[in-house]
Amino acid sequence: MFFAERLPCVGGVTTLDGPEGRHAATVRRLRVGEGLVLTDGCGELAVCEVLDAGRDRLQLTVLRRESQPAPDLRVTLAQALVKGPRGELSVELATEAGVDAVLPWRADRCVARWDDGPRGARALSRWRQTAQESAKQSRRGWFPEVAEPVDTTVLAERCAAAAGCLVLHESATDPLPTVALPAAGELLVVVGPEGGITDSELATLTAAGGRPVRLGSGVLRSSSAGTVALGAISALSQRWS
Repeated sequence: MFFAERLPCVGGVTTLDGPEGRHAATVRRLRVGEGLVLTDGCGELAVCEVLDAGRDRLQLTVLRRESQPAPDLRVTLAQALVKGPRGELSVELATEAGVDAVLPWRADRCVARWDDGPRGARALSRWRQTAQESAKQSRRGWFPEVAEPVDTTVLAERCAAAAGCLVLHESATDPLPTVALPAAGELLVVVGPEGGITDSELATLTAAGGRPVRLGSGVLRSSSAGTVALGAISALSQRWS
């Protein structure tokens, strides 16, 4: 699957160039007569056939248009900032598991801080690029939005406004499968940093309506906990139906 900001109408001819065209022509080595799918990342798809192949671009004709409906229950992963490539890994895995949005969280025990300067902007850009590339690899018509990072106060506000909020915590007594999930709206899933969620943060999120839950008897790393939770939520709800 390849990204295009604007999708042509059925029967139209378009050129796929730039990084996407280069990848299709030189890495995937698509040739005349082969098919590919374009998406705008907002649920619209264009099934195409290659008319002509150059060194770094393809000329395409659109055979048909399709739409992927958005799920009734939208899952937002509030992911605490993780230092180094494990942060991008958390976004990659969550995107493959079907997350609808990612909300970076500046938790108290985060080693990574993401300041408001160029370093923070580069880190956020890497998360966004990871989400887009992973969505294309997973053949998703919807690309997850990666929002600006928030502190605990803003996260609590998002928790209060959501249809449901699950806080993954090792001390929780309720296993995730025993918790009733909303049928529609936003479900916020909060994952803490490697050092864990502080008592103060847990109290703030619980007061805002957050429900502490656990995933089995073990403790998962911050980069993988959200993905495991997403799989369980999709199986327990109608998201995989």
